Amino acid sequence: MLAILFAPDADEAAVLTLALQRAGFEVRMVLETARIVSFLQDRPAELVFLSPLADPTGLDGLVRQIRAESPAPMVLLLEKEDENARIALFSAGADLVLLRPMGTRVLIAQLRALMRRAASLPYSSLPALAQGSLTLDPAKRAVTLPEGSVVRLTQLEFRLLYTLMTQPGRIISSENLIEYVWGYGGAGSRTLVRGLVKRLRAKLEEDPANPALILTEKGSGYSFDPGPSQ
Repeated sequence: MLAILFAPDADEAAVLTLALQRAGFEVRMVLETARIVSFLQDRPAELVFLSPLADPTGLDGLVRQIRAESPAPMVLLLEKEDENARIALFSAGADLVLLRPMGTRVLIAQLRALMRRAASLPYSSLPALAQGSLTLDPAKRAVTLPEGSVVRLTQLEFRLLYTLMTQPGRIISSENLIEYVWGYGGAGSRTLVRGLVKRLRAKLEEDPANPALILTEKGSGYSFDPGPSQ
């Protein structure tokens, strides 16, 4: 399991790295918050751990950016109690908001408990899926297009496309897509779904402005059209 860790304080970073390793994670340190999103676009992670030194005000924006790229559990470690800030972080998609000081043994136990709740069948174990002119390979998180080119997907793009392709022609509401893609209702939003659909269309559709594969069902949700049966 891979954990992304942002902890500007070197001493705290060393302690958190050890705690994460004892909880069973491979740790990737990130020195700038902007790098978190770009890293997640290239490689999925099982946990994102943020331990900022600054005031938590505005952190909810970062949490939303991360949540738009990854369904991974997200943990934040803050300096002081701030009820409004914690509520904003939970609303943005955080799974656990802790306060300093935090005992290492308790932290490890909480991380293990969080990962038990988040555990699910890995998509990489699923068989390849073919619908119409597209073939989706879960092991590589990639789509083969009609002309033979291969397009790699982010973790969330893959989840959304897999959900739609397994139910061709069926209209799936934004609320259900949020649950399927992000794992539970509190982490996603209609805006995130629209953004994800737009990204997928840009990668897969011949004319993203006039989609033929991923269709918007106004007021209802989205559906996948595999095209005429062969």
